[in-house]
Amino acid sequence: MDENKILRQQLVELLKGGNAHVKFEDAIADLPPNLRGQKAANLPHSVWMLLEHMRIAQWDILEFSRNKKHKSPKWPEGYWPANDDPPSTAQWNSSLKQFRSDLKEMEDLVKNPKTDLFAKIPWGDGQTILREALLAADHNAYHVAQIVDVRRLLGDWGQS
Repeated sequence: MDENKILRQQLVELLKGGNAHVKFEDAIADLPPNLRGQKAANLPHSVWMLLEHMRIAQWDILEFSRNKKHKSPKWPEGYWPANDDPPSTAQWNSSLKQFRSDLKEMEDLVKNPKTDLFAKIPWGDGQTILREALLAADHNAYHVAQIVDVRRLLGDWGQS
C-alpha cells in the first residue's frame, strides 16, 4: 500500500468537493443570470460575490504554494468584488473558468509525486502544501454552502 499515493488521491477528492458537501458545480448549476447578483434577506453576499471571493482566495492559496514572489491581495478588500452583480456575462464566465482552472492546478500540484506535501514552503512561516490544499478545500466547501443558502433563500434551490 502506497500511503503517499492514497493521501494524494484523498486530497484531490476533497478539493473536488462532494461526499459530505455539495459540489461547486452543483451549487452553481442552472443558476438564472438574474440571480447572480441578488442578495437574500439578511445575508451579506450574492452568488457573484461568493464566486469572486472563492476565485481570488483559491488563486492566492495556489500562487502562495508555488511562487515565492507572489503577493497576496490586501485583506479584506482585495478578496471581494466591489459590486453585488457581475459586470457582465463574460466576466461571470471568466471567473468560473479561472476558478475551475486554478482548482485543477491545485489538484495537479497535489497529485505530482515530486511535490513534497509535508515540507515547509520556504517563503512561508510553517505552511506546507498539505496545509494549503486542506485550506483551499475547506474554504471552498464553506462558501459553496453559502451559495446554496443564498439560492435556497431566493427560492432557487431544490426542496430538502
